[in-house]
Amino acid sequence: MSSMPSVSVVVPTFNRAHLINRALQSVVSQTYTPLDLIVVDDGSTDDTCERVRTDYPEVTLLSQSNQGVSAARNRGLSVAQGDWIAFLDSDDTWCESKIEQQLQALAKEPQSRICHTDEVWIRNGVRVNPMNKHLKSGGNIF
Repeated sequence: MSSMPSVSVVVPTFNRAHLINRALQSVVSQTYTPLDLIVVDDGSTDDTCERVRTDYPEVTLLSQSNQGVSAARNRGLSVAQGDWIAFLDSDDTWCESKIEQQLQALAKEPQSRICHTDEVWIRNGVRVNPMNKHLKSGGNIF
């Protein structure tokens, strides 16, 4: 897989101490290892930062005053080193082959500049988003 491009993962977070480990574990368990994993704490008042420092010392942890999720994403983006950037919200998780599958799909469409995947929303063990897909038309958007 060394011919695949590198990926930086940016995880913005705010007061998600109770969820951050689950999100980060889904990144470190990927079948394709990201180049870097960057968590941007957006002014949390709980122990989110301490959990990241203790449980994931390999993670780049940035802290800032509360400016909102977009500012946190942009801060992570500013230090990311990968060819591709993947954003993961701190209350979400990824399937273990998400990065690998996306890179394989992108390799088939080398002109692509962005990529998005389907989502499955599960709350309390129950799927809450519709199972029927409304496929969007393909093609270039730029």
